[in-house]
Amino acid sequence: MSDRASAGDEPAAFVMANTAVEAPPLIPEIELHLANELVPIWQATEAELEAVGLPPPYWAFAWAGGQALARYLLDHPETVAGKRVLDFAAGCGIQGIAAVKAGAARVEASEIDRFAGAALRLNAALNGVALEIHEADLIGRQPAPWDVVLAGDVCYERPMAARVWDWLQELARGGTAVLVGDPGRTYMPRVGLERIIAYAVKTTREIEDSDLRNAAVWRVVPPGTKAR
Repeated sequence: MSDRASAGDEPAAFVMANTAVEAPPLIPEIELHLANELVPIWQATEAELEAVGLPPPYWAFAWAGGQALARYLLDHPETVAGKRVLDFAAGCGIQGIAAVKAGAARVEASEIDRFAGAALRLNAALNGVALEIHEADLIGRQPAPWDVVLAGDVCYERPMAARVWDWLQELARGGTAVLVGDPGRTYMPRVGLERIIAYAVKTTREIEDSDLRNAAVWRVVPPGTKAR
């Protein structure tokens, strides 16, 4: 990891100074600006967190659910090829970048804090892909202008999971294909999902409770529809 900048610096400079370029274990095709350790980058953002209510630096890690979704898209490009895609709560952008590489016609990525937005721009440039980035809360947006919505690791907090799930079900009801990547987060719904595939994802106890997580890719089933 390079010399760290203070959290008050320009977001892009902060991201570059507090991360190193690495390829996640399950996705060697994609390189990202990632943090090697949890505690240093968490501490580096504390001053900014207190000053402006910035969310924790989740964007600095390739979480297991996002890796599973990205792997699935790269292995099954027909899922997004020629389609309009949203990488929701994109974090490091691994899912959106994979969607572009899989041939999506247009990929948007949304995040709610400017450091995540900076990480998304840097990671897109690093991989030579174009992402249309929204630093905004898109939950509730209807009608959906996307054919496919990707949501990785969004069920780690109860309030967030509840808000997101209601919206994802509405999107699925309206005909949008909604794919969720999750390694068994506490607040992941137990119904209304169809399991597609699962991957063993190497991780670290720095950010997870195990060195290996079983992360599944799920399709959200519209309410009133039986999973296959």
